[in-house]
Amino acid sequence: MQLHIRHETLYSYGEPVKRSVQNLRLTPRRDPMQRALSWNIAAPGRQHPQIDAYGNVVHLLTLDEPHREIRIVVDGVVDIQDKEGAPLPDEGTLSPLAYLAETPLTRADEAIVAFATGELDRTGDRQTNLLRLAGSINGAVQYETGSTDVHESAARAFARGKGVCQDQAHVFIACCRTAGIPARYVSGYFYAGNSDDVASHAWVDAWLGRDQGWMSIDVTHQSLVGGKHCRLAVGRDYLDACPVRGVRRGGGAEEMKVAVMVATSAQQ
Repeated sequence: MQLHIRHETLYSYGEPVKRSVQNLRLTPRRDPMQRALSWNIAAPGRQHPQIDAYGNVVHLLTLDEPHREIRIVVDGVVDIQDKEGAPLPDEGTLSPLAYLAETPLTRADEAIVAFATGELDRTGDRQTNLLRLAGSINGAVQYETGSTDVHESAARAFARGKGVCQDQAHVFIACCRTAGIPARYVSGYFYAGNSDDVASHAWVDAWLGRDQGWMSIDVTHQSLVGGKHCRLAVGRDYLDACPVRGVRRGGGAEEMKVAVMVATSAQQ
């Protein structure tokens, strides 16, 4: 499937910003399941591309002149193999064991440990168990737009019982790591067809071992990942894989607006 993607991020500031440095993880990952046929990032300032420790393409964006807004626009076409549940091999950039380490956003509290213990049967088929876990998390953390922010931890979202795709992914990762299963956060885009699903999305990869590799699971949709998902970045949690993250000097109050469009070739 070919996905046509346009993603615009606009930062507006109450006062002039003297200097900004942003990390842009806005380029599709290079893996066997997808390839960018065309891709462009338009932004002010200087861009320096590099590969981070997780194998993500990162553009370091630097603006040294005073500014009151930053507009970042990416667009392109990505060809994605429509093979739902196809395993991803180990890229070799980082050991899967690195994804066993907890982070503040994915730390499991007693409630999550008890939940994971009850959901994951370590003697059964791991893929079946993980898909069942995704379904149970949907019941425990019901999807509600705007119910949390990007700094919400898995424990807080689980206790509240509401969250967005980021929170459901964090809870899933916390459960996996509790059971000794390496798991990583994935940021990217989702083709929702004619539904109202948000096009910017998050899901997870769970490590099944050298023979099977990474299994990608969309926790929000309780399904294996296929041709409707375009992968941007992976990491231990949201902060490692978020599309835009940076620092600035000055600027006062900040407002961010995001617009994402994902369409197929036929819709184009």
